[in-house]
Amino acid sequence: MAEALNSLFKAELIRNRGPWRDINHLEVAVAEWVDWYNHRRLHGELGHVPPAEYEAAHERSAPGREVMKTS
Repeated sequence: MAEALNSLFKAELIRNRGPWRDINHLEVAVAEWVDWYNHRRLHGELGHVPPAEYEAAHERSAPGREVMKTS
């Protein structure tokens, strides 16, 4: 699973949006990509809703249960 994430990250951000002027530009781009990946991308296995939205709905539907945060 980690290899798939790394491949996606490299393909979508590093190769497609580079070349980078300096490390600061790359750091900002990485932070923006991680935010998009965790909060706004539509995830097919989750019914085409963003992961953060799916997690919030799950937490609302299971009161009293603690859900481990992964991000």
